[in-house]
Amino acid sequence: MTASFTRRSLLSLAGVAGVGLAAAACSKASDAPAASGTSSSGTAAGSSTGSSASSAAARAASLAPAQVPLAGGVTVTVTGTALGAVRGVTVGGIVARDVKSTATKVTFTAPHQAMYTAGSADVALFDSELTPTASANQSSDGNGSAANDGQSGTTQDSASSTPTPTAPAVPTASTALATTSLAYAALTDVDRQLAYAMQHWKDYNLAEYGTMNPIGGDCANYVSQTLIARGWQQRDDWYSRSGGAAHSATWTYCPAMDPWLDANAATFGLTRRSSDERDKVKVGDIVFFDWNHNDSPDHTTIVSEVFTEPDGTIRIKSASHNQDGPYRDLDEMITVQHPGGTAWFHTFDA
Repeated sequence: MTASFTRRSLLSLAGVAGVGLAAAACSKASDAPAASGTSSSGTAAGSSTGSSASSAAARAASLAPAQVPLAGGVTVTVTGTALGAVRGVTVGGIVARDVKSTATKVTFTAPHQAMYTAGSADVALFDSELTPTASANQSSDGNGSAANDGQSGTTQDSASSTPTPTAPAVPTASTALATTSLAYAALTDVDRQLAYAMQHWKDYNLAEYGTMNPIGGDCANYVSQTLIARGWQQRDDWYSRSGGAAHSATWTYCPAMDPWLDANAATFGLTRRSSDERDKVKVGDIVFFDWNHNDSPDHTTIVSEVFTEPDGTIRIKSASHNQDGPYRDLDEMITVQHPGGTAWFHTFDA
């Protein structure tokens, strides 16, 4: 155990935003140029086949709502002309789900913003179906070792130990039938919670909360901070003061925090759920892990993504300190890192 630590860089907020913009803007020199008359409101672009008259005439005239939560999940409608061929949609380079189209309208479910950061995102309409799970943020973030997982005071020291996820394997906006844009904004408590989580998963908020790594691990301290960002208030039985110098065990220690959440479930609107109830888990919910089956939690994280694989498997990703990561795969944690480990959840009722 050591009081010092190095925070590796897996994904920076600016970096992810840059990747999304690059994917939307770059094309090979041999690509056909986009049709003239392109505007910020969305107009026809070169078809992926270049042979369909209806594709060439596709146009996205308007989009509603123009602003969506960082966590996504809302239905977006694009209206325009010649949209019947649309089969796939990306938002900021991330594949959208539930795409439906008619000649004058396309609807889809907005994905969450890749790193829960406010700003504009390109919306691209394609004439082929796209696979949602191909997005970089939905792949494992590489934390497949058993080192330092909520059990020791240091974080991972080697930036090279975690490979950078590959870029989304989706078409670029230059091959889209039509493009437009929407704005992501922090509109909900969950948005604010996840925005904080992504801002501080590697850049610790030392000024306000310090770090608990020197005394055993910072995972519960980090989770507590995200709950404050969500709107919770410190209490006499749950607090961190003076830059973390004074703190309650319920704030910083997993075996104290878990039963405290149970005892105050009605106050906070929480429900305790087993690992078999994954279909009830949402972004922003709290996860606890028991690595050695002693009925005492060893680690805690905040859910950062939930999605369903084509075979029906529900995948859950979460953000945490030690190990530091924004999208850590729950199943990898309890099979690869800690074979036989168990997990359970405290889910928000609303």
